[in-house]
Amino acid sequence: MTHGAHTAHFASFSEFYPFYLGEHRNMACRRLHFIGSLGVIGCLAMAIATGGWLWLPAALVCGYGFAWVGHFVFEKNRPATFRHPLYSLMGDWVMFKDICIGKIPL
Repeated sequence: MTHGAHTAHFASFSEFYPFYLGEHRNMACRRLHFIGSLGVIGCLAMAIATGGWLWLPAALVCGYGFAWVGHFVFEKNRPATFRHPLYSLMGDWVMFKDICIGKIPL
């Protein structure tokens, strides 16, 4: 892994995830991520239940909205989504799972 001022290259998700967790040390930020992820699940469920396609962009706004507020207001850092969009999305759901199983405190 090489580090730059705002960029880093990760050879794999397993290499990225510790960096991702380091960007989510603030509990309020993690809680907002968790709420946003629950909202995404709810929006997707509503899209399936109602056939309403507008729930899909609502899911994106909900997920990223809560997460970005967590970063800008509480964590005081730039979301990893901007530099590592795929790994960041994967990290969101692995962290969500880790919170659900008690591996990461909420």
